[in-house]
Amino acid sequence: MSSTSVSTSSPFAGMRLLRSLGAAGVALLVAMPLAACSDESRLVLKTASGDHTFTVEVVDTPESRARGLMYRQELADDAGMLFDFQSEHPVSFWMQNTFIPLDMIFIGADGLVKTIYVNARPHDTTSIPSQVPVQYVLEIPGGRSEEIGLEPGDRVEHVRIKPAN
Repeated sequence: MSSTSVSTSSPFAGMRLLRSLGAAGVALLVAMPLAACSDESRLVLKTASGDHTFTVEVVDTPESRARGLMYRQELADDAGMLFDFQSEHPVSFWMQNTFIPLDMIFIGADGLVKTIYVNARPHDTTSIPSQVPVQYVLEIPGGRSEEIGLEPGDRVEHVRIKPAN
């Protein structure tokens, strides 16, 4: 294990630090501000009533998508879970082992809301289909989509979602 000592009294201290870090270290330093800009926990629903920001968990593996919000006892009004299916196709959800009512917002790859299912009932095993191919599903507390005036055709902004040009 080696350590690098850098004196900050010289105007060249920063250059010595960059040299001591090597290419990988410099790449990491450059990427850090970009990572801060790509916060996956922030999602914005853009509605006629304004922009509504949510703090979301992103799930994108078969295991994490299968668990979803099961067994959770509460969900803050400005919180949710974003399911990323990696490509567009029809999806279906149910509420087995889910203790809180949820709104399910089905979103295309372009970030447009396709369909909305309001107030899915806890523990209900009835299938809730997307009705159209989607890449994302956002689950938020039951009734919130109506409270904020969310409608099909509204836009969703998130670092994973690439809007259509």
